[in-house]
Amino acid sequence: MHTTLSVIILTYDERLHIRRCLERIRPLASEVFVVDCHSTDGTQTIARDLGATVVEHDWPGCQAEQMRWALDNLPLTGDWVLRLDADEYLTEELIAEIAGRLDGLPPDVTGVTFRLRRVFLGRRLRFGNPTIRLLRLWRRGQAFCERRAMDEHMRVRAGRVVDFAHDFVDHNLNDLTWWSRKHLGYAKREADDLGEGAFATDGLAGQAASKRRMKARYARLPLFWRAWAYFLYRYVVRLGFLDGTPGFLWAFLQALWYRSFVDALLYERRRR
Repeated sequence: MHTTLSVIILTYDERLHIRRCLERIRPLASEVFVVDCHSTDGTQTIARDLGATVVEHDWPGCQAEQMRWALDNLPLTGDWVLRLDADEYLTEELIAEIAGRLDGLPPDVTGVTFRLRRVFLGRRLRFGNPTIRLLRLWRRGQAFCERRAMDEHMRVRAGRVVDFAHDFVDHNLNDLTWWSRKHLGYAKREADDLGEGAFATDGLAGQAASKRRMKARYARLPLFWRAWAYFLYRYVVRLGFLDGTPGFLWAFLQALWYRSFVDALLYERRRR
């Protein structure tokens, strides 16, 4: 592959994940930047041992601002830029597709979406979720990160976005206690988004725009009832029950428990 590729990975205490992520991307990347927020678990050492350049930067309050800082300040030299989270990795099929197709993309193509595959409690979730495509690969300088507290996406400045056929994987290895604490932190930002009606879709690609429109419709539904409706939609209508116990827990925790807590925060704010 003659086209060069820069990779950006944001980290904080990602010892469980960073090796897996970097080992998968090494065959493709001409350079890898790990933007770390002062990890204390040795994330930086593992990343450096695997050839990544580690740059420490204080946490600015949300992932969107950290990514915007990275795009503005890292000395990126690749023709294309790939963004990954540390708990994500590319499938072998996607690695081969990138290597085989990137060189041949016409100049008006400035972004590429990948299909998201979720693994939860060790099981690939095949049901319960709509197909999600995310813009994770773009020509250097041709995309920017939305300024949002939650659910930020990359947007292209101009040009065309194409879909690649294969998956990248979101597979977090932390336990449910960690997962719950993380989502309690997310809930305040989610409540801010729903309360402010931050649903603009200009410049979003594919399912990201569709997801934003669905979120706008969700925000107009009654508090609490909508969380139950979302749970039933994910678990029953979209057949989440076919994924066994992990499928039930994913639908319950991510659709009902988390969304109900977000609504509880909104209810509390309205009472005040």
